[in-house]
Amino acid sequence: MPHKITLTGSATGPLREYDRYVAFDMREKGSPSAPKGLKKSTFISYTVFVAKKAFNKTGLTKKSIMHEKILIQGEPTLDIPIDECPGEVGVICFQITVLPNKNDKEKNQSEEKKEPKQEASASPEAPQNTESKKQKETKAPVSQPVAKEEKKEIKPIQPEVQQAPTEEKKAEEKKTTLSNQPKGTQDLLNFDDIIVPEEFLKTRPNPEKTQKVIDFVKRTGRLDEPLTIEKESKILKDGYRRYVVAKTVKMDQVPVVYEYQK
Repeated sequence: MPHKITLTGSATGPLREYDRYVAFDMREKGSPSAPKGLKKSTFISYTVFVAKKAFNKTGLTKKSIMHEKILIQGEPTLDIPIDECPGEVGVICFQITVLPNKNDKEKNQSEEKKEPKQEASASPEAPQNTESKKQKETKAPVSQPVAKEEKKEIKPIQPEVQQAPTEEKKAEEKKTTLSNQPKGTQDLLNFDDIIVPEEFLKTRPNPEKTQKVIDFVKRTGRLDEPLTIEKESKILKDGYRRYVVAKTVKMDQVPVVYEYQK
């Protein structure tokens, strides 16, 4: 009978799409209950193969799979070609589950604790509000339009308060994505937007050095250095070998450093 295997963690490399399935790389430490005397286990790399229908049901994308924590249940296989399976062990996935983050759990718990306190504080104020409403009704009708005008002045303030946290979140997300890229990265640029000069297209990078960069991308899921791009024209100035590697592994976005026109 085939052995069952369970993996937890995030993808360490980009998502690769095929006709009926997708594949991505993960890694985990060896068994913590190994007999005494053996060397400490290092990370073991896995290549996970998932049917497209099962993957689409999770709601994961090429970007989110690098950050979300997932649970994989399946069995190891030796039938996958080496080119499609860069990991040490190939795993056919039967079930894939997105695990909740710790931050989301803590937020939900804190909100549940706050809700009963708010309900308790609102109950003694309820009779006071009803009494104040009755007093306003007995007063002259002149006071009613004044209250409406005050409400109108308060409404436009609300969207400004809501916009501030969204902009902070976008800035934090950009910082986290750039922190996972090589040193010196200023931005992530769509691969199709880069314009390659004819001078580069006429040359052929060293195959051995190119293969080393490909192996690095398969291990880490990112390039070793950013590409140098002219800011406005988006013309490639340096890093043609890394451009060829990004095209080979089908990367959607690449890390870049901008060079401004003189």
